[in-house]
Amino acid sequence: MHDIIIALDGYSGCGKSSTAKEVAKALGYTYLDSGAMYRAATLYFIRNQIDVQNTQAIDRALNNIDIHFYRNKETLRNETYLNGENVEEEIRKMEVSEHVSAVSAIPEVRRKMVKQQRTLGAGRRVVMDGRDIGSHVFPEAELKIFMKADLAVRAQRRKKELEEKGVEVKLEEIERNLAERDRIDTSRAQSPLVKVEDAIEIDTTNLSFSEQVNKIIKLAKELIRK
Repeated sequence: MHDIIIALDGYSGCGKSSTAKEVAKALGYTYLDSGAMYRAATLYFIRNQIDVQNTQAIDRALNNIDIHFYRNKETLRNETYLNGENVEEEIRKMEVSEHVSAVSAIPEVRRKMVKQQRTLGAGRRVVMDGRDIGSHVFPEAELKIFMKADLAVRAQRRKKELEEKGVEVKLEEIERNLAERDRIDTSRAQSPLVKVEDAIEIDTTNLSFSEQVNKIIKLAKELIRK
C-alpha cells in the first residue's frame, strides 16, 4: 500500500467539493479546498475594493492575504480562515461567486494560491478539488478525476445548496453565473480548466451523490493497494 494524491477538477456545481470531502473522509486523507482559497482571496478583494486591473494594488493585496484551514471540533470539517477570521460562510455567498472567476484568472493570484496548495499537499495523502489541480498544481497526482454535469442540473444543485443555508437566489441568476464562470474558467490564459489526457471523466448529471463518491473511492483504493 502507498499514499497517493487525488485531484478532482471540473465545472462549478458538479459536486466537486462535497464529493472530495467524503472521499477524503472515507480514505482517512486530508481534504484541501482550493476553491475556498480563491474565494477567500476574492472576499479580500471585494472588501478592500482592489482594482483587478491594477498590478501594484494586486501585489499589495496578496502580501496581506493569509489563508489557512482549521478543523471545526464540532463538525469535524475544515473551515476557511482569512487573516485569522473564519469566513467559511461568507465566501459561499453569491457576491463572492460573481467575482471569484475574474479574481482567479489573475496570474499573480494563481501563482500565490498554487504555491500554497503545493506546500499543503507536499505530504501526499490529500484530496484536492479545483479547476487546475491535475493539470497544473499536481500533474503528478496518481488519480485525476474530471467532473462535469449539465448546466441546468448544476444550477438546481447550487440553488438547493444556497437554500439550505438560508440564501434565496433565482434559478436564472445562478444559471447565468455558472455559465459565465464556465466561460472564464475555460478561456483564461493562466491554467485554464481542461481535462488532461490521463484524467478519468465522471458525468454526475444522472448520478446520486453516493454513486459519484463511491466511484472515486473504488478507483482510489485500487491505486492505494498497488
